[in-house]
Amino acid sequence: MEAPKSIAHEIGGAKNDALRFGLHGVRSNIVGSHPLESSCQSMKETQEQMKRKFLANTYGSAFPLKMDLDMQILSRFQRPPGAIPSSMLGLEALTGSLDDFGFEDYLNDPRESEVFRPVDMHHGMEVRLGLSKGPVCPSFM
Repeated sequence: MEAPKSIAHEIGGAKNDALRFGLHGVRSNIVGSHPLESSCQSMKETQEQMKRKFLANTYGSAFPLKMDLDMQILSRFQRPPGAIPSSMLGLEALTGSLDDFGFEDYLNDPRESEVFRPVDMHHGMEVRLGLSKGPVCPSFM
């Protein structure tokens, strides 16, 4: 006797919640990021490794570890999800990204876009407290 054929699918859960997270496209799962973006990311990682070696050679091997602990501490301070986004000013000052001139400085901020979905504060706090799964805030439709 042959077993009945069925298609396995997830009922409920974070992946299928189209009302909360919108419809997912298949293309975004298949196609990776732009090659230039991956090149810039690898360049940043290489520069960070060189900076860590330079600091270890100059100030001792404990200094990069102290900077890592500071970065972990400063990356945890955030505002609750809501109308005002977290600025992460301390982390930006520590990493030196305050001096960077990104696309959001001369183009519009993505949070001010017409297709930006507002944050559901209740769901964000549920995710942060471990009561729910899924991204804290889906940014775009």
